[in-house]
Amino acid sequence: MTIYVAGHRGMVGSAICRQLAARGVSPKDILTRTHAELDLVDQAAVRAFMQAARPEAVILAAAKVGGIHANNTYPADFIYVNLMMQANVIHEAFGAGVRRLLFLGSSCIYPRAVAQPMREDALLTGVLEPTNEPYAIAKIAGIKLCESYNRQHGTDYRSVMPTNLYGPGDNFHPENSHVLPALIRRFHEAHAAGHEEVVIWGSGTPRREFLHVDDMAEASLFVMNLDRTAYETNTDPMLSHINVGTGVDVSIAELAQMVADVTGYKGRIAYDSDKPDGTPRKLMDVSRLACMGWRARTGLQDGLRETYDWYKGNAHSVRET
Repeated sequence: MTIYVAGHRGMVGSAICRQLAARGVSPKDILTRTHAELDLVDQAAVRAFMQAARPEAVILAAAKVGGIHANNTYPADFIYVNLMMQANVIHEAFGAGVRRLLFLGSSCIYPRAVAQPMREDALLTGVLEPTNEPYAIAKIAGIKLCESYNRQHGTDYRSVMPTNLYGPGDNFHPENSHVLPALIRRFHEAHAAGHEEVVIWGSGTPRREFLHVDDMAEASLFVMNLDRTAYETNTDPMLSHINVGTGVDVSIAELAQMVADVTGYKGRIAYDSDKPDGTPRKLMDVSRLACMGWRARTGLQDGLRETYDWYKGNAHSVRET
């Protein structure tokens, strides 16, 4: 079966490609295109690719992503680019006869003030977190696109909502990265320079859940390969997305200390409470996926060590990216 992996150079897409290869899928059956080869915002280009390649399945892991700073600075980019990519890939996949598709969303789809842990049925029940609302709106639209094509055309388009991801291939940019890779880089550089203090954005009290990207790749293929009856039995036609996470969270202060320990940093950790915290807590209810038979395997401490080792081995290539 030929599978088109959109976003294969990203952290999640590359992990999915590794997982497919580990399962014996031939390289010729894993279709990929770089941004230079195929701009997913260009509908005509996406249509031409889909009509020529005719993949049997699509995994939509491509997205414009970033942390609080990036989302606050470029809200128009985050909503426009993600909406366009999703609409183009999903619609043109359908036009090319693709019956199976997996869309990767984000835990930010849930309301800011929502009961914890966040259940799938919390979607669209309240106001979103303002700092990443444009991105969240785009991801919600992606879920509803999949559901709408299923309802109208009988396709088998599924959605998985991962919690905060980390691991090899992450974005370690000092301003545009998510919290965990940003902390790894900051503490690594502070340790190397002998700085006495590292200042963290916010109060340190928000709690976050973190999932290793290899676990996410495994979960994605698990969901995609589920028997259709099993998938539809455990979901609803208009509430079909599935949470993917560990079911365990830590405070940002706890996370910062863990990263300091992994990097060997011994100085002070201070918090700038004038900077935004974002959502107070984001913990996924992963009972639906657990009932289907999948659970995360990588503990945060082990995952942090592996990610830091990867960062040190690739610091020359991620220094300005």
